[in-house]
Amino acid sequence: MPREFIYRGHELSELEEMSLEEFAELLPARERRVLKRGLPPRQQKLLETVREVRKKENPKEEFIRTHCRDMIIIPEMVGLRFGVYDGDKFATVEVEPEMIGHRLGEFALTRKKVEHSTPGIGATRSSLYVPLK
Repeated sequence: MPREFIYRGHELSELEEMSLEEFAELLPARERRVLKRGLPPRQQKLLETVREVRKKENPKEEFIRTHCRDMIIIPEMVGLRFGVYDGDKFATVEVEPEMIGHRLGEFALTRKKVEHSTPGIGATRSSLYVPLK
């Protein structure tokens, strides 16, 4: 039996009905300060796009591409799919209720795992002893 999601004593349906100012009071200090000062224009534009997509028939099928990695995830975004730019490509991030209060960029990693291969010919003195294929 799946448990109902609760964020700081409020269910998801209650969070979605709150205004942005009321929701900001539930967030940690850093995120609360950002929302109280007002969102920058690029984040405001992303929020408007989210609200437009929510009005459509199938909002879960929409894919919102953005470079705005520092956008705080708010309850309006739950259930939507974002393409968050990681410096190379747009990583798909499906927003779940547990992500509320975090930033979009936390879920689109910017670093790849380093995979080393054998050294090339003439790379170092030690590469003389690596058997050639």
